[in-house]
Amino acid sequence: MSSLDVDKLCFPELFNSSCRKAIRPYYASILIYITLSFISIVTVLLNMMVIISISHFKQLHTPTNLLLLALAVSDCSLGLLLVFQISLVGGCWFVGDVMCVMYFVLYYFFTASSIGIMVLISVDRYVAICHPLHYSTKVTKKRTHICVCLCWMFCILVHSLILKDNLRQPGGFNSCVGQCVINLNYASGLADMVLSFIIPVTVIILLYMRVFVVAASQARAMRSHVTSVTLKYSAKTTAKKSELKAAFTLGVVVVVFLLCVCPYFCILLSAQDSRVDAETSAFMMCLLYLNSCLNPLIYALFYPWFRKSIKLIVTLKILESDSCNSIM
Repeated sequence: MSSLDVDKLCFPELFNSSCRKAIRPYYASILIYITLSFISIVTVLLNMMVIISISHFKQLHTPTNLLLLALAVSDCSLGLLLVFQISLVGGCWFVGDVMCVMYFVLYYFFTASSIGIMVLISVDRYVAICHPLHYSTKVTKKRTHICVCLCWMFCILVHSLILKDNLRQPGGFNSCVGQCVINLNYASGLADMVLSFIIPVTVIILLYMRVFVVAASQARAMRSHVTSVTLKYSAKTTAKKSELKAAFTLGVVVVVFLLCVCPYFCILLSAQDSRVDAETSAFMMCLLYLNSCLNPLIYALFYPWFRKSIKLIVTLKILESDSCNSIM
């Protein structure tokens, strides 16, 4: 084998069994590295801002914000996992078969947990808009914590079972050294598709359709009575407007999430081969990663409290005594 051919191998010393590197123009590889690195850094930093803000400031300890906190944890973790996706740009996996399987387990877990949290956010907005009188009693911080924990436990259990063959035989489905693939049988792939995509997305769409129908009727009612409000009614109207704004903002989050998630799962749904190659599915996976970066940007665009908390964090005023009681 010529030296030129050896240079194209992931592991030249294993030229009989090594995978070959992806052949791309130098400038294209550099552009991909820079883009993915930028997305990873921005995703981690922005979601850390969300995590610090909601965790630190007591005024933000509401059920809805606790769901945003859980979503930020999943998004931040996906941002960190993007480092491994960057390593696959060259077409080679250098950190071993066990890490390959763990990468996919964590990727599946955090993606599924994000979808699960989106379902909980939809339920939260449904109760707040459609059953406002029962919201404070039905949706509490304790119940929110329990629901998030159950969501995470369910996701890790389900995907540990779905990927059990890969966990039992790390690298058992690789065709060459330096490859990172997992294999899902038909039943496992179908279970993952139904539990991680079809059922959650259906629930999200149905709940938000109901939310926006009720929200539209409430907005019309408020406009029709705007000229004859009392002080008491004005306070109720302000509360309703706040809930409607929260529903709209989280609706934007849900829509962006669906736009980023649906292409990936639709391709898996139409795929004939159940084998998932980390390199060939890189674009769709990066689309999912990009969603994790977009969520904090949506918060910054619509939530004044997030912009104020970022300012306090950047200026280090968060380190001052009693800063946790700041009015946000």
